[in-house]
Amino acid sequence: MATDTELKTLIKKIVREMAGEGTASEEHAPQMQSESSTTQTSRDEFLPDISEILIKKELLVPEPADEVGYLDMKDKTPARLGVWRSGARYMTSSSLRFKADHAAAQDAVFSYVSENFVKDNNLFPIATVCQDKDEYVTRPDLGRQFTDEVKEKIKTHCGNPKVQIVVGDGLSSASIEANLENTLPAIKQGLKLHGIEATNDLFIKHCRVPAMDVVGELTGADVVCLLVGERPGLVTAESMSAYIAYKPTVDMPEARRTVISNIHEGGTPPVEAGAHIAELIKKMIDKKASGLDLNKV
Repeated sequence: MATDTELKTLIKKIVREMAGEGTASEEHAPQMQSESSTTQTSRDEFLPDISEILIKKELLVPEPADEVGYLDMKDKTPARLGVWRSGARYMTSSSLRFKADHAAAQDAVFSYVSENFVKDNNLFPIATVCQDKDEYVTRPDLGRQFTDEVKEKIKTHCGNPKVQIVVGDGLSSASIEANLENTLPAIKQGLKLHGIEATNDLFIKHCRVPAMDVVGELTGADVVCLLVGERPGLVTAESMSAYIAYKPTVDMPEARRTVISNIHEGGTPPVEAGAHIAELIKKMIDKKASGLDLNKV
């Protein structure tokens, strides 16, 4: 049975090969180093982060008939193509990547947006009636409700704006910290070009999408734009969406929302998304509609 040191060395070798540092022959016949040969390795040394390897550039199929075509196909989708196998099982590298992506998705759901991040981006922090992440996940209805005290804070802080921007942690705190700093300034700059000021932005902890409807009723804003973390998957844990509605009201049909999804570096780039959101907000104000209704006018 391999020792812990041998297993660590083997995993390190696989990760390096995935990054293009190894050879095909080494992949099919990995040689374990003896424990004595690794005594000079620092005990503080860390393995590379396997999740940082670009899955679109990774091709583990040995001697494909059309390697260029295979890589071109992989470049057009985030799906796990070209992972190959060892017998009936996934290869070790593919299995490790799956576990790493699954762990990142779990972390995104159960971690919180940093208080310093909220402060640095000039967001006014409030929270729904959810007490913790467990309650947030199991009671979606509580993620759209506020106490009377918080409602008064919203009205006092926001006043009666034409456009109210709201940021919610949603199901991925990682997506907010990864994308907001590029998306939010792009929205504000785009609105400013149309003579629209958007200030007094809110941050909602334990936020579900319909929380924006409550904010809409309390502020009387013409348009409410919610930037919220989406449910993470195995492709990325950093996908953010924008839900935008003209004069939203509690219990309104979902068809009244306009949604821009997959805002992240591997999808719609944050700056590009911000510019598009600003144009949509201006169109909603002009047409006095959003969602499916916006397509009818």
